Amino acid sequence: MKFMKKIIISCLLFTIQFSLIAQTNNNYPAEINQWFTNRNEDLKKENGWLNLVGLYWLEQGKNTFGNSSANTIVFPSDFGVAKAGYFELQGNAVRLFTNNNVPITVNGKLANNTIIFSADDNIAVKVQYKSFHWTIIKREDKIGIRLRNNNSSLVKKFNTIDRFAIDTNWKLPAILQAPLFPSNIPIKNVLGQTIQMKLLGKLIFTVNRQVVSLDAVEDGDDLFVIFGDATNNRTTYGAGRFLIAAKPDVNGKTWIDFNKAYNPPCAFTHFATCPLPPSQNILPFEVTAGEKIFKH
Repeated sequence: MKFMKKIIISCLLFTIQFSLIAQTNNNYPAEINQWFTNRNEDLKKENGWLNLVGLYWLEQGKNTFGNSSANTIVFPSDFGVAKAGYFELQGNAVRLFTNNNVPITVNGKLANNTIIFSADDNIAVKVQYKSFHWTIIKREDKIGIRLRNNNSSLVKKFNTIDRFAIDTNWKLPAILQAPLFPSNIPIKNVLGQTIQMKLLGKLIFTVNRQVVSLDAVEDGDDLFVIFGDATNNRTTYGAGRFLIAAKPDVNGKTWIDFNKAYNPPCAFTHFATCPLPPSQNILPFEVTAGEKIFKH
């Protein structure tokens, strides 16, 4: 029965691929090039991944900060203030206290003794000092400072990411096989934590007439896929890559386009907390499409 099911799915996908391949028109290379142009620009933005310069986990109580080594949290030397103040973590809330004459702003206003994060009340703000700005992040039981510098050297030096040549053979029709019951799947991250993500189903497609699948989780209005393949640690980032796919139509059909496979934030910085591919999403063959290893 399982064998027959695979044959039926394979035939269906082949039929879909044959009927849809004509839709990949001459504008496809331009579409992919524009997608990567937008991707490069997004990486350089204020909320991109190239300006991350620090990740500091807070301890309960008082956490002093500045670029002096005497602080609990030592910011980069170009922050320019030896002792800027302290963060006070009480439970799931963070309050900022600044020292005199240090013009740190919270949402654009000078601040002191200000709550800048509360997981219980869904409070999160942007704190800024000159070109530096930071937000509070929570990862399971850990709460920390994510520090950015708009003038970071990586932003200034960044040009583009090397990638494979565009290949229409890696734009594949797929069927989303939804789970029988609403469910989550455990996803590990680089911190060693396990998080639960909402499973939307298995994306089933064929590569060289072999039926394969990837678990897809929810990402707003899209499908989000974390996958690995045989190029990892060779020509692509060792911890896998990401993919976004459109949710399927009423017949469960969509596309999975590996030409848009992209690196996770951890490929650019040590200060990100990326999810890792689950074992069922590690493909046994090379996916020679999308982004390659980013060379700093």
